[in-house]
Amino acid sequence: MPNEPKLAAIRLRRNTGGGGPPVPPSCSTGADPEEAARSRRLVELLDAVADGDRDAFTEFYRATSHRVFGLALRILRGHAAAEEITQEVYLQAWSLAAGYDRKLSSPMGWLMMLTHRRAVDRVRREQSAASRDIAYGQANLGRDHDVVAEEVGQLLDEQSVLDCLDTLTAIQREAVALAYYSGRTYSEVADHLEVPLPTIKTRIRDGLKRLENCLTGSDTA
Repeated sequence: MPNEPKLAAIRLRRNTGGGGPPVPPSCSTGADPEEAARSRRLVELLDAVADGDRDAFTEFYRATSHRVFGLALRILRGHAAAEEITQEVYLQAWSLAAGYDRKLSSPMGWLMMLTHRRAVDRVRREQSAASRDIAYGQANLGRDHDVVAEEVGQLLDEQSVLDCLDTLTAIQREAVALAYYSGRTYSEVADHLEVPLPTIKTRIRDGLKRLENCLTGSDTA
């Protein structure tokens, strides 16, 4: 949208203690004259934003963004995600300002509704994606997995293990490599090498122990 304000230039205000109006204890515009005045000012700003007034939008953002960010943070529990949702909410507010109806809610209540919807949708999307990943993993990677083979993978995440592989015997190195690089289980490694299963387990465990000693600097061999 060519007329969208550049929110990147407006920094979120997080309890700095200075500048901007104080955070009211509630969104009610009933008894508190100051709160009522702030709400009227926000209505005026929204009317101006609906007409494309960027300065009004900046003032509106600075007066309310701490509340929007706070709600997003409580729902998402992550600063980066909360900042993204805050930016999305204000882009939406810029686009929908003309449709705001003061009879239905206060400006702050309207913003809180937009924020809640977007934050909850974000949580649901992330949960759905996580569920899909789990389902995919169970369907495609669901073979029985040896605990020792998993430990090999954790060890081999470290680049330094490549040097430590030289401390293994040839038969240990072969068994460990098959378990990690090919993702084989104990039984599959044993079948591949035509070696009894107990022997393969011993080779892999001994190889892992040597790798651990080498990586931790406790190898006395």
